[in-house]
Amino acid sequence: MKDGFIKVKAVSPDIILGSPLQNADLVIKEIIKAEDEGISILAFPELCLCGCSLGDLISSEMILSASESGLEKILRETENTRVIAFVGLPLSYLGQVYSAVAVIQGGSLVALVRKPTSQSGYTLKDECRMPTKSFAGRDLIVPEALCLIECENIPNLVIGCEIGIASTLGSTLVGGGATIIVNPCACYETVTSERDLLEYAKVKSKRLNCGYVICNPSTKESTSRYIYSGHNIICENGSVLAEKRPFDRKNPDCVSEIDVNYLTTKRNKQEKNSFTALPTVHLFLEEIETTLTRKINPYPFVESNSVYLLKKCLRIFEMEKIALARRLEASYSKSMVIGISGGLDSTLALLTCVECADYLGWEREKIIAVTMPCFGTTERTKNNAISLCTALGVTLKEVNISKAVTQHLEDIGHSLDQRDVTYENAQARERTQVLMDLANKTNGLVIGTGNMSEGALGWSTYNGDQMSMYNVNASIPKTLVKKLVDTYARTIAYGNDSITSVLRDVLDTPISPELLPHNNGEIAQKTEDLVGPYDLHDFFLYNMIGRGFKPSKTYRLAKIAFDGEYDGDTIYKWLEKFIKRFFSQQFKRTATPDGITLGSVSLGKYDFQMPSDACAQAYLDDLKTVK
Repeated sequence: MKDGFIKVKAVSPDIILGSPLQNADLVIKEIIKAEDEGISILAFPELCLCGCSLGDLISSEMILSASESGLEKILRETENTRVIAFVGLPLSYLGQVYSAVAVIQGGSLVALVRKPTSQSGYTLKDECRMPTKSFAGRDLIVPEALCLIECENIPNLVIGCEIGIASTLGSTLVGGGATIIVNPCACYETVTSERDLLEYAKVKSKRLNCGYVICNPSTKESTSRYIYSGHNIICENGSVLAEKRPFDRKNPDCVSEIDVNYLTTKRNKQEKNSFTALPTVHLFLEEIETTLTRKINPYPFVESNSVYLLKKCLRIFEMEKIALARRLEASYSKSMVIGISGGLDSTLALLTCVECADYLGWEREKIIAVTMPCFGTTERTKNNAISLCTALGVTLKEVNISKAVTQHLEDIGHSLDQRDVTYENAQARERTQVLMDLANKTNGLVIGTGNMSEGALGWSTYNGDQMSMYNVNASIPKTLVKKLVDTYARTIAYGNDSITSVLRDVLDTPISPELLPHNNGEIAQKTEDLVGPYDLHDFFLYNMIGRGFKPSKTYRLAKIAFDGEYDGDTIYKWLEKFIKRFFSQQFKRTATPDGITLGSVSLGKYDFQMPSDACAQAYLDDLKTVK
């Protein structure tokens, strides 16, 4: 439960059709098992006490009475449990028989939610009728269908219940504050139902920005007309956390942890909708340490599914080339000017320029790629830059800036032997000046190459490589830059060995700004030795900034995600560095050029706003708590 993670389970017992008391024993067994597993919310299928396929027998006095007795038995024998269980059963109320769900905890009947007779005709006005009913030996308020269960001691844990996938009540429950919706269903199987139900759960949890739990009956239901499969799903904001696939008896559990703090933070960033006041039951849930079983992706910006990743990368190239084309048209530009170093970032930006030129019908010679060797330039990167420009057919210019930088350092009285930040930044600023002047000369735009990860760390020279006229890499994190270049080599440039061979070597080259003299041709200044591994920093960026997690929570997740790759001390060291640099370097991000937003996390001046003098101390203090 720490950090807002609520452990949830959906279970489909092998019921005995038409025997509520025997089924009650199965429910009791599952609740006790869930208690041992540290489960906080346990969902059972619709009408699980009697069986959803019982037909007209459901409304018989025998089944109704036995179901109530079964619930009484469950309440008696689960008095010492903390689990919040959602148990489906039939309910006779005001002259009608309903599919209902009993919400129970610690031997108490917390709430009784029932399915409206007409989903489409249901209105909130019906909630005004809330008579008291004696059921299973307890007197309680019985709402029509809308009821919230709010945990008093765990912030952001508000649970709603809707019954069946035809229900339209989810948006109302979320409007009342629900962060998790439990949906006991009775969905039968067809040849397309597995895909349809999974898509339904993903879309609904995404649209409502909630945790969504679907629980279906097992194969022990009647097969007179339909077959049931126990297809259970747990989703969070469009992502599938756990799934028990249809008819799968080898992996019967569907368990995961829904992050209610993340859902609430995400809602806080969205446009506010009107609040809906709903009947609410309050309960207390004993807090326990939650062991995370959900997968923590160490590379959150990179799709784990190779097909999705390919589509994502090609989509980015498509978006970037159209955005750049529009900016060129709007500014009446006649050329694109780009600094090319032989590194990953400038390579990706150059590939985008080439795609844009082809899209506009421009000759590629209108792309002016400038290599500007200086003190730290190696033959490997320089040769890669030249080879790539030649293979792509763009205009290549070489402007050696060593002389200009030397003169400048002499002018300001800075020794060439003093290789500090002034020595390094003088080179970056001279390169930017060359590009800007060439753009003026050719009526062009300077295309920026700095990526989002560098922007987060402030790993750029103010008024140097931090500046351009349009930055095509602005929303692309470093871990995705590699995948984009690799995708270009494998798809768009496929069959052109002169291009793909250079791209392969670029991908294998250490990341470096090459601002310090090389060692016998080898790169002396490796970025990740100085600021830390980009895979860690992208993880921090995604979780702490993009998802709004506390540093302590981000640290916890990073230890799980990078288990076996980085130890706790290493993660702590670079997370502390990330926090300090992120806060202190905001002034650079405030002054960055335009660039389109590509994903849910962006640091563009229109997407992420914070004062340049904000203090990092609260974040650093929170990080210290993990020690």
